[in-house]
Amino acid sequence: MFDPKTFGQRLFLLRKQRPGITQADVANLLDVTPTQISDMESGKTATTMARLYLLCDYFNVSADYLLGRADTP
Repeated sequence: MFDPKTFGQRLFLLRKQRPGITQADVANLLDVTPTQISDMESGKTATTMARLYLLCDYFNVSADYLLGRADTP
């Protein structure tokens, strides 16, 4: 089952592993507001499939990792 908290934690960790990458940077990539990224990272909301694809490509991880289905990025 999808857990938005796991998704959010992993998104947060991936962003923090890249020096200088802010919520605003990720928001620009996804064409959303920084507040929406904050909501994703806190587990309040998820995202669309298209944006999930962009996140996976940007952070070079699998969708299974971001969705909590696998522990290996």
